[in-house]
Amino acid sequence: MSASTMSTTASVPSSTVPGHQCECNCNELIPRVFGLGEEHDCKIFQEAAVSSTLIATTLFTSAASAQDRTTEQGEAQITDPNQECTAYSYQPVSAALAAGQFPAIWTLATIVTSDTNAQARYQSIQSQIPNIQPKGTQPGSLTGDFSNFTPTYPPSDPDCWWTYDQCTTPKLAGLPPDLAAVPEPDTLGYGFDDGPNCSHNVFYDYLSQNEQKATMFYIGSNVMDWPFEAQRALADGHEICVHTWSHKYMTSLTNDEVFAELYYTVRFLIKYMEAMKLVVGVTPTCWRPPYGDVDDRVRYIAHALGLRTIIWKYDSNDWRAGTGNITAANVDQNYEDLITRAQNGTFATGGTIMLTHELNNFTMSEAVKFYSQLKAAFKYIVPMGVATNQTQPYVETNYSLPSFDQYISGTTTVTGGVPNPTDGSSSSTGSGSSSGSSSGAKTSSTGAAERASFDGLGMLAAGAAFIGFAVKLLA
Repeated sequence: MSASTMSTTASVPSSTVPGHQCECNCNELIPRVFGLGEEHDCKIFQEAAVSSTLIATTLFTSAASAQDRTTEQGEAQITDPNQECTAYSYQPVSAALAAGQFPAIWTLATIVTSDTNAQARYQSIQSQIPNIQPKGTQPGSLTGDFSNFTPTYPPSDPDCWWTYDQCTTPKLAGLPPDLAAVPEPDTLGYGFDDGPNCSHNVFYDYLSQNEQKATMFYIGSNVMDWPFEAQRALADGHEICVHTWSHKYMTSLTNDEVFAELYYTVRFLIKYMEAMKLVVGVTPTCWRPPYGDVDDRVRYIAHALGLRTIIWKYDSNDWRAGTGNITAANVDQNYEDLITRAQNGTFATGGTIMLTHELNNFTMSEAVKFYSQLKAAFKYIVPMGVATNQTQPYVETNYSLPSFDQYISGTTTVTGGVPNPTDGSSSSTGSGSSSGSSSGAKTSSTGAAERASFDGLGMLAAGAAFIGFAVKLLA
């Protein structure tokens, strides 16, 4: 069923904190998750709210009020979106922000004046950054307006600017190619941008029930807003990559702004606390540029910070539904076209990647709606790191991903231990069996389903979540 015909009786709650953009009212546009110019009509998100929202709201309004909002485990049991998207305090984040250790959330990142570690790190790479000028003129270019720049840009694309002609093989010596498709035949590199979404528990429960891991591209400001939601990805065995601090068009930024957008979302090889390390306890080694907007200057800075660049080959356009002339039916068609290509043997010699999002109820419900069809069309659906045998996805060495062969043989989680959040009061170990064996035995992260076996309310919540998604899939 298309979003335009879904029931709108299950209203989507409005975030109560300025800057939180997971939900909205119909009387206002959703705050701009992407660039400042990308507005999204909230009505489609209400229309696309899956039936589980209504079921969960009905069954768990009283139970949710008693839920634990101080640990990842407790947060992951909440399936009432009103409760999920009510702000909470996480002491390490609150203290770091109060101490001025980070840029303001949801603003263009710049190097914090008092951050001598960041300044030293930037100075160590500054002289090697390619002499490529920022594209366009701010503020318009921050949201993708390059109209005053592209007319004079050389058609030869000397900067390997993806936005210009989808270039993924850098022209600057020493830079590795972007990952735009996965090498394994008949394989879909599976991932979601723009998380963590405050209301993602039902979606993550669905992934866990299907023993499906994915690559989650997290925005630094979202991680600071919703730290336990970010911790759940690691606990459930997903791969975490960086999606910048504030989701701007990266080629429009100055060198120090590019650096800050990445640096404050990850922890590199020096001892300081940045968003991912502070909240999740790991330091990612991969990133995806918002809108795919990257060139060799931005690639160089990312590479210097230990980040490999991941793009995509196909775009579901789920993030654009309800804007311009993009409808839910268009998004459905994009999924269906990918499925048809897989069935027709397009990926018989090498797999692919499609851009999809954790952005809102619509994008997550679309992922659920088409999951079984994707599973039938592709031989394998795996995270990006698994598809490329990146068995050490983080700087920390006490966490591993399975190899591709291990994953397709049933070992979906392989790790020697889950890293703890820096200075955090809770660890990222409660959602699933992330502390698996590396011996090759099958170990899967079952997320909320495992927690539910120890908690009657949790079992009821998981059941309602499953029923809700079943209703959505059968509608």
